[in-house]
Amino acid sequence: MALSKEQIAQRIAQEVKNGYYVNLGIGIPTLVANFVRNDIEVEFQSENGILGMGPFPFEGEEDPDLINAGKQTITALKGASLFDSATSFAMIRGQHVDLTILGAMEVSQNGDIANWKIPGKMVKGMGGAMDLVASAENIIVAMMHTNRAGESKLLKTCSLPLTGVNCVKKIVSNLAVIEVIGGKFKLIERAPGVSVSEIEAATEGDLIIEGKIPEMKF
Repeated sequence: MALSKEQIAQRIAQEVKNGYYVNLGIGIPTLVANFVRNDIEVEFQSENGILGMGPFPFEGEEDPDLINAGKQTITALKGASLFDSATSFAMIRGQHVDLTILGAMEVSQNGDIANWKIPGKMVKGMGGAMDLVASAENIIVAMMHTNRAGESKLLKTCSLPLTGVNCVKKIVSNLAVIEVIGGKFKLIERAPGVSVSEIEAATEGDLIIEGKIPEMKF
């Protein structure tokens, strides 16, 4: 059974380690803050100017002045800091962020990512995505494995304008956990109830499969 967006975020939360400074991109990545273990300390950063971002607020407890980069209302943890975009991007460009979690429209087997523009469609701009992928040492992508037409989004070569080149380390999709190694995709885990053959069929890029592939644990 394919994962929901919340389950993708829940699996990615397992990659967050104690003491990490983590940037959460727009979309599925914003959900990760809801699933981080309570026994570790993590600082979530949003590029619009907050360090110490917490989970989403309960209904009726929203503060309209406290939002993330996707304009969603958020909470701030005790000790959180608010600052301008110049300071925020100084943190990002200065490589003070340990992990960046982004959404994507396409990822290539070389680790290229396209996540900001579909030609012919109106977009507001690339935002901070290019700064994030150029500066981050560790990038995890949260995405659907295929598009609405059922076509693979894990490709040999991206067809959309690139955000970054050779930068993605790991992908968590609704079907699988995949690492980018040596210019190929490597299957690490599969969603519960999803077969290896289903993942193969949904992956256009070269996919390495070694041994028995375990199901994700939640």
